[in-house]
Amino acid sequence: MAVTTIHAKTVLQENVLVETEARGHKVIVDEPQNLGGTDKGMNPVELLLSALGACQSIVARTYANKFEVNLQKFWVELEGDIDLDGFLGKSDVRPGFSNIRYTFHIETDASEEKVEAYKAFIENHCPVGDTIANTVELVSSKVVVENTVKG
Repeated sequence: MAVTTIHAKTVLQENVLVETEARGHKVIVDEPQNLGGTDKGMNPVELLLSALGACQSIVARTYANKFEVNLQKFWVELEGDIDLDGFLGKSDVRPGFSNIRYTFHIETDASEEKVEAYKAFIENHCPVGDTIANTVELVSSKVVVENTVKG
């Protein structure tokens, strides 16, 4: 299969509330009140953790039969460590996660051996996990100034 380009758009609304859209689906992203938001949605780093868990869950569902895992229930608990002083410009630390941890909860009657192979496959085939774990070329192509001054 050829490389596929995925598109998304974000539009800053009032304060720090952001409306995101991809393929006609919208998500509201916001910050909690203690970070200047109105708490109307998850913040970007919570959304990143959620995207990782959702991706792992989709891989789990898609490949359960291949590993002969009767997947009765599956969920992921995720947490990450972040030093907000980096985001707030208070110190010279990176603004992103320094560590992300997750735990798979799998309800199944499959053997431990099958579940371990299945777990490894999920971890190695989740596009979001791969993107977080490996360096990605992040390219800022240009800035378009939408000038509102008439003249």
